[in-house]
Amino acid sequence: MKTVTLTSFIITLLLILSVPALQAQSVPGAGNPSWKTNEPWKNNQLMQPSTLAAILNNPKAKKPLIFNIGVVENIKGAQNIGAASVQKNLIAFKTALRGVPKNAAIVVYCGCCPFNKCPNIRPAITALNELGYNNAKLLNLATNIKVDWINKGYPLAK
Repeated sequence: MKTVTLTSFIITLLLILSVPALQAQSVPGAGNPSWKTNEPWKNNQLMQPSTLAAILNNPKAKKPLIFNIGVVENIKGAQNIGAASVQKNLIAFKTALRGVPKNAAIVVYCGCCPFNKCPNIRPAITALNELGYNNAKLLNLATNIKVDWINKGYPLAK
């Protein structure tokens, strides 16, 4: 009887101790677009696509500066900078920001691929943060522009 009780206790203890380890092995991006804790953006810098679409579709709403820092289709009103992972494009992005007030509403997006694989969003949002833009947002295209924007019928450039 003591052996069965001790064995049951050990199995129960191992199960209890393994739960936190299982929780820590979540899939990157699953349910949380900020899939790493060391990303250059904070959660409050993520803008949901529906939020930007509502702003763009409201003729009375003040429009943010929108920068396409990838190689995908242009969202309505976006300035196409090109892939921010390319140094000359990152320089062009910083040049386009000259004279823009630090509190200006700015939205950057790529949408070429999932956040965890995108080479363009990190250099762009890092530049915005380093330059002191305090109202800069990263459009939360966690999967890609087709799934998170186009398929939802949100506005594109003509």
